[in-house]
Amino acid sequence: MSAGTFSHAVELRTIASPTLWTITVAALLLLLLVDLLITRRPREESMRESIGWSVFYLLLPVLFGVYLWAGYGGGVAVEFFTGFVVEKSLSVDNLFVFMLLLAAFAVPSALARQVLLYGIVGALVLRVIFIWLGAAALQSGTWAFLLFGAILIVTAGKIVKDVLSGGEQEVDVSSMRTVRLVRRFVPVTDDYRGSRLVVRERGRLALTPLALAAVAILATDIVFAVDSVPAVYGVTEDPFLVFATNAFALLGLRALYFVLQGVLTKLRHLNHGLSVILAFIGVKLILHWAHGVWAWVPEIPTPASLGVIVSVLVIVTVTSLLANRRDRLRAEAAGSGDELPEPVQEPAGER
Repeated sequence: MSAGTFSHAVELRTIASPTLWTITVAALLLLLLVDLLITRRPREESMRESIGWSVFYLLLPVLFGVYLWAGYGGGVAVEFFTGFVVEKSLSVDNLFVFMLLLAAFAVPSALARQVLLYGIVGALVLRVIFIWLGAAALQSGTWAFLLFGAILIVTAGKIVKDVLSGGEQEVDVSSMRTVRLVRRFVPVTDDYRGSRLVVRERGRLALTPLALAAVAILATDIVFAVDSVPAVYGVTEDPFLVFATNAFALLGLRALYFVLQGVLTKLRHLNHGLSVILAFIGVKLILHWAHGVWAWVPEIPTPASLGVIVSVLVIVTVTSLLANRRDRLRAEAAGSGDELPEPVQEPAGER
């Protein structure tokens, strides 16, 4: 069997015409401009306002998916919805890291929206870069499917390792290389100066802690892009759909952060589910590569992928709620002096 059989180029097909690309990018820039105008003045966002924007940003991909279904068929629409669910679930985990960063930098609540917007814009730019690199890799050979699959499986293994270690996720600002590098070359003020990123102090330009927080979030965006772009390429090979799923998943993060701020810590099994999803898509990518080499190797269809992903997210949400309820009942029982029976220990190897 020739080497070319293992690494022949992938012909990337897209549904998007130049007009559709132009309209989509223009709409994205318009929504970002609206977000920028909203966050220009530092103020705390009300829960009612956050819920309203979150509903709006969830309706947009639904309407876009209906448009795809009507114009390009159910297969394209299912690919879009599957990719969106994957990206949205990963973005919720990203929100938890953003929450830790905002707490570590002691960002005032009135400025949190601005920092989140910087993170979202940075994430979109990085996703565009990684989407282009991913498309270039696929066009150079099917080996890219193996690479993407390996990245996702390794990432899933790392998540499982972190979960099994039992340590709570935290952020140590002083150990972040990007922050140390910035502080080494540029002076940083001791306090926040409103929404300003740069100020002049003692005749020199200096960054504010707000700028450091933005730099830290942009640095984490790079890690998120390495995981999310291969994941959605495991669902669709259309660069336009990859871009659209990432854009729709990221657009509503600012508002969703304030809605889920009190809920994120309660989704204790979210990382368990994400590890399963990433490993599943990694296997799907490897099977897709193998199918191109050996036709008898089965592939996982996109509708089945959507079913698996949604089922995993539902299961981890339910188990998280049940675990929280169990802990609450134990705490109440401990406070009243009653005793609850100890949980039955699971046999080794059956977890």
